[in-house]
Amino acid sequence: MNSKKIFLIIGIAGSGKSTLAKYLSKKLNANWLNADKVRTKFDDWDFSDEGIVRQSKRMKKLSKVCKKKNVVIDLICPFEEGRKIINADYTIWVDTIKKSRFKKIRLEKKFEKPKKYDVRVTSKNYLLWSKKILDRLKKI
Repeated sequence: MNSKKIFLIIGIAGSGKSTLAKYLSKKLNANWLNADKVRTKFDDWDFSDEGIVRQSKRMKKLSKVCKKKNVVIDLICPFEEGRKIINADYTIWVDTIKKSRFKKIRLEKKFEKPKKYDVRVTSKNYLLWSKKILDRLKKI
């Protein structure tokens, strides 16, 4: 992995994206862009379709200015449109729950199952899945 790589970790709220992203970012010596922290920084908690796409554009823009060789983006990213905007090198779909932890914002109703992903995480065991992901990257 010589040039900057973007790792996109997607899934509904409460699925374990942030836990996995935090751990992987350390193991990959990567910048970690956490959607909640970015939304807080920009004071943008708009979860309308437009707000969701705007957040994808913001995350892509921020990934370009990250200093480290790799970037881990942890984002619900419910639409294919947002995933195309980010254009990640690796997409990890955290598919561990069916209902969001947020009762007011039911993004799982909007969540489009990804057509393309590199890894589908199916249990809340970030150590196991991190090892599988890192082992897979070694083979690339």
